[in-house]
Amino acid sequence: MNFTQMHERLRLELLRRIQRGTASVSLLARQTGFGQAHLSNFLRSRRQLSIEAMDRILMAQHLSAADLLPSAHRVEPAPGGGGNAVPVVSHAVALFEPVIRPSAVQSLVHLPAGALQAVHARASSPRRAWDRFVAVRVLSDDAKPMDPLLLPEAIVLIDRHYNSLLPYRTDRLNLYAVHHGSHIAFRYVDFLSGRLVLRPHNSAFPVSLIEVGPGKSPNDLLIGRIVLVLNEL
Repeated sequence: MNFTQMHERLRLELLRRIQRGTASVSLLARQTGFGQAHLSNFLRSRRQLSIEAMDRILMAQHLSAADLLPSAHRVEPAPGGGGNAVPVVSHAVALFEPVIRPSAVQSLVHLPAGALQAVHARASSPRRAWDRFVAVRVLSDDAKPMDPLLLPEAIVLIDRHYNSLLPYRTDRLNLYAVHHGSHIAFRYVDFLSGRLVLRPHNSAFPVSLIEVGPGKSPNDLLIGRIVLVLNEL
């Protein structure tokens, strides 16, 4: 990767953070000492930054140069050969990060070689550019509606290239990771009357409804299909 490509990756990463609300031009200005106009011109591709300026932004946003490299965790061979490794990340990273940065990886789930090769994708066009497989831990409150299918501290593997409501198998309901409020919910999902219907496995919990706003698709709220559940390690 050359300097120009790294420069562009930094710009896109900052724009993603601003869109998510975790950064702003004014915050970057306070963190780095640069003027807001200077930063705005960079974010709009009207000017480039020096290496020193990039270093200052990386430090302020707790990024490293390695975070701007192409992802090293797109289901890679596991150490020693004979398997695949899927990154375990936070819920926020699984929700919002198209490219999984090395510093965002908490651990790796190692799978047998070829375990994911036959998994079929069904992604909307924007989602095809995302790193495909990620894994997250299920918190206790998130697990209860899906008990006993999901247990607290389970690790679930998400296929972010399957955000379609079409069934993966005709004889089985899809289990999805869904963007619900500020976190991920794990549910069976239908789409009725402009709403996503989130159905629990545990009948003691209620069905939840999510309004799909104008210009939005229900696919936008589906983080992906759950491919594998590891309830005990």
